[in-house]
Amino acid sequence: MKLGAFSASLSVKDIKASKQFYETLGFTVYAGQLEKKYLIMKNGNALIGLFQGMFENNILTFNPGWDENANKEIPFDDIRVIQNHLKSHGLKLESEVDESTSGPASFMLFDPDGNAILLDQHV
Repeated sequence: MKLGAFSASLSVKDIKASKQFYETLGFTVYAGQLEKKYLIMKNGNALIGLFQGMFENNILTFNPGWDENANKEIPFDDIRVIQNHLKSHGLKLESEVDESTSGPASFMLFDPDGNAILLDQHV
């Protein structure tokens, strides 16, 4: 099963301070808008999202159908296929994708330690 690009979505208190900190670690702004209080930053294949005031805790994020450069991967496992696989193995999903749809969609689940995992398909 291919989950696509991986990133850590970080809930930050001060987007400017976090941007400066991660730039010191070698990350550069890849996408987002500072004035809207979110940035996607990149260092090689490593991706992090900085989000001020958008959610309470950090989230592990996977983007089915995308590589780390937001290029479409072909072939890729559609989010509905991934959802069915996880459900068939007894995992409880916090939210689900409407299986009668196609294209972009997302769902969320939590690992055994309460860490949020977001699968967010953009294609």
